[in-house]
Amino acid sequence: MATPSVAWSDPERERAFHRWMQAVADAHGLDPATVRPASADASFRRYLRVDGAHGTRIVMDAPPDKEDCRPFVRVAKLMADAGLHVPRVLAWDEPQGFMLLEDLGRQTMIELVDPERPEANRPLYERAIDALVAWQLASRPGVLPPYDEALLQRELALFPDWYLTRHRGVAVEGKVRETLDESFRLIVARNLSSPAVYVHRDFMPRNLMIPGDPAEPRLGVLDFQDAVHGPITYDIASLMRDAFLSWDEEFVLDITVRYWEKASRAGLPVDRDFGEFYRSVEWMGLQRHLKVAGIFARLTLRDGKPKYLADTPRFIGYIRATAGRYRELAPLLQLVDRIEGTQAATGYAFGRL
Repeated sequence: MATPSVAWSDPERERAFHRWMQAVADAHGLDPATVRPASADASFRRYLRVDGAHGTRIVMDAPPDKEDCRPFVRVAKLMADAGLHVPRVLAWDEPQGFMLLEDLGRQTMIELVDPERPEANRPLYERAIDALVAWQLASRPGVLPPYDEALLQRELALFPDWYLTRHRGVAVEGKVRETLDESFRLIVARNLSSPAVYVHRDFMPRNLMIPGDPAEPRLGVLDFQDAVHGPITYDIASLMRDAFLSWDEEFVLDITVRYWEKASRAGLPVDRDFGEFYRSVEWMGLQRHLKVAGIFARLTLRDGKPKYLADTPRFIGYIRATAGRYRELAPLLQLVDRIEGTQAATGYAFGRL
């Protein structure tokens, strides 16, 4: 079977890549003729796979005018030091944005998940919890950027700026602006009241890898370059209120309780009362869902990646489910319902949207 070719939009970058690949091929025993696409993500990065004498390796192609690889390298070391299974950086051309990485495997956790049988997935989610707790236990202030009020507000602004204004054509002014400002104030205040730990910021099954070595008990962790120091509720909210996969609340509660128990035993600063902790997770999830709805609209309208917007109904469902539980968020729910043409929720299950 022929090796799929790698497309390049910039001939100069293509030439620079081949020069770099030849140099690292000699040093790492790679076969440049086997370079092929591996995956792409929502950023300007893409990943290639190449065969070698020691197995396959991953190449990150990150144009330096669009992507800064330094956070990736810094967080990879933090995670490795914390005992997580992350790709080792084998070679890095910082000025050109090319990086050679260890290959953690070809199968993501989401590829093994059975959405119709929640209980069958519990062992996978427990392995994800193990990685999350290990990461949080390594937390130290002043190492990663703070997930502070300014960042939370910038992220929330993506919802009115991109989802409402550009995607839905809503004029964000007057009563609409007042409702959003007050709702965002409540969301930010609630989330900043949670203790701060290391936050992966996109901890979900698409970024967790099934190791190729069956003797390796740890899931691989990817896409961690945006890590920050912020609310302990963020990553468990991200895991259980997934961008691409929804669960009924019974399973969400089951896994969240298991995380809370393990985190408590490990000495992490979770609430002593699970009910209070779960409410904090919901408020954190709400901030994430508003942000991601805006990001998915931006990916479609600015970056020409329409596949992401197809998952937006899942986020609107998450937003409505959470806003429907809390009296102070009723104006936000009413606003979303008017824009989406939906009715107020009568139940609390997240459902499969």
